[in-house]
Amino acid sequence: MLNDEILLKIEKPARYIGGEVNSVMKDKEKVDIRFAMCFPDVYEIGMSHLGIQIIYDMLNRFEDTWCERVYSPWTDLDAVMRKENIPLFALESQDPVKEFDFLGITLQYEMCYTNILQVLELSGIPVWAKDRFGDDPIVIGGGPCSYNPEPIADFFDLFYIGEGETMYRRLLDLYKEMKTAGRSREEFLREAGKLPGIYCPSLYDVAYNEDGTIAAFAPRYGDVPATVSKEMVTELSDTYYPLKPVVPFIKVTQDRVVLEIMRGCIRGCRFCQAGQLYRPLRERDVKVLKDYALEMLKNTGYEEISLSSLSSSDYSQLPELIDYLMEECNRKKINISLPSLRIDAFSLDVMSKVQDVKKSSLTFAPEAGSQRLRDVINKGLTEEVILNGAREAFEGGWNKVKLYFMLGLPTETKEDIEGIAKLSNEIAKVYYEAVPKEKRQGRVQIVTSTSFFVPKPFTPFQWAQMSTKEEFLDKAYTVKEAVRNQLNQKSIKYNYHEADVTVLEGVFARGDRKISEVIYRAYKKGCLFDSWSEYFDNDLWLQAFEECGVSIDFYTTRARSENEIFPWDFISCGVSKEFLLREWKKALDETTSPNCRQACQGCGASSYCVGVCTEEKTGVSK
Repeated sequence: MLNDEILLKIEKPARYIGGEVNSVMKDKEKVDIRFAMCFPDVYEIGMSHLGIQIIYDMLNRFEDTWCERVYSPWTDLDAVMRKENIPLFALESQDPVKEFDFLGITLQYEMCYTNILQVLELSGIPVWAKDRFGDDPIVIGGGPCSYNPEPIADFFDLFYIGEGETMYRRLLDLYKEMKTAGRSREEFLREAGKLPGIYCPSLYDVAYNEDGTIAAFAPRYGDVPATVSKEMVTELSDTYYPLKPVVPFIKVTQDRVVLEIMRGCIRGCRFCQAGQLYRPLRERDVKVLKDYALEMLKNTGYEEISLSSLSSSDYSQLPELIDYLMEECNRKKINISLPSLRIDAFSLDVMSKVQDVKKSSLTFAPEAGSQRLRDVINKGLTEEVILNGAREAFEGGWNKVKLYFMLGLPTETKEDIEGIAKLSNEIAKVYYEAVPKEKRQGRVQIVTSTSFFVPKPFTPFQWAQMSTKEEFLDKAYTVKEAVRNQLNQKSIKYNYHEADVTVLEGVFARGDRKISEVIYRAYKKGCLFDSWSEYFDNDLWLQAFEECGVSIDFYTTRARSENEIFPWDFISCGVSKEFLLREWKKALDETTSPNCRQACQGCGASSYCVGVCTEEKTGVSK
């Protein structure tokens, strides 16, 4: 526990004191298992993560378990804790994390990997899994980055692959049973590694070819599965959901009730990892959502509710849900937030209903500047649809638009890159055509942002070569120059992402176990909070790669053969490698694929027999 003197010295002490509304307190003497759930980033980011809220709620419903929360201490407190030898503690009890049975770490973003080592080191838990013994907590990782756990495999005892609601009870029961029987840590890990969805890195061996690619990846023992299949909730309307989410004392990134309306996506964008990992699309029943919304608003006092999904427009009961929420929220003066809408008349109609007279900015994500490249990535969006959507938005009273694009996509040409500026200009032009001079509220404001493309595991682009830092910056400069040449350049503001960080993310995304040592070296040199630009130090990372003799280009710009064994091939996310390869070839042929409601593409997810896979196909776009 931090004393008042320390709390007065540091920024935002409310990050560390616990006691928030709806946080769960239990008598530690009356529970069998203590579970510390960690988000390896600052409190404000971690508190906004729905996945942790769901697992926290679920574990605390178990009478024998107390789940508490842990976040990465910000740099000011980190320095104090090291100087004063204060061990990292959980928020609820303020007890040291090292005294817990489990430390669960959410792997949401690759650039948080050094923060994982900070959490382990400050907790007094050996950083390397091989150095842990006896009473050290079992360190388990989960979340999207666990679908390629290999770059951080040496730091973890276990990984949970898939959605957390299904297998934790069995894992905790196994732990209790073996602890009562006096079995060793190694024996528990060996048995845990046989459970569905649980991957224990120490039970597998990797062999490499001379060129550095993987020759073989196999379990050490015959009773350990060669393939780890993801865990998935089949009935979303009948599973755990936090109706009393923890309400922080300070403003966090998502300061609102979050209502998850569905999981998965029908769209099949070839760059999008989430769209593949969470297949098939499964919806929550609208009646359940109505009940949840009222209950959560009552239990939190929030004045805003956000609908969460990968593509909210595709939720089949959205009109009914919106009408209900509008009626309730208008009465209670609650705002409704609708991220992830597509650019079409239906979505704009919905947006018009829920936004007040003062219109905020609209967000469109064309992703690519030309129709050719949008076909390559299977975006399913034509320029006509984009411009019509913009026209309807401007006529509806909006005059601020945010546009998101990617640079460095496979097969990209200079024309595609310049197309980003041209499309931005066309949208500005539509504003001046659609809105009479007397009705304009000043100039249209278009903010065009580009991120740099990172090929991700379990996507058709997992075979793609990535651009170098210099190539990325050249592409951004080309966009910048092209914007300057547009007629409406004064209406367009252009931003782009940092290239250094993107290259590193690319290494971690498709990395193998050789990356663990690099991450450790970089951390020891002072790398921490790498996702925060003010703390990211690329030179230290380059030194770490050089000292470990690891090539960045091997993981980023190298061409991959169709039959190469990838570090994540032992994991099944329900989508077959054959399907992904078919989609990769279709991308190179500039051929599109219909969405899941139009026609099944045989990705493999139909084996779950749930969600969109059980619906009749329409043959027409929804």
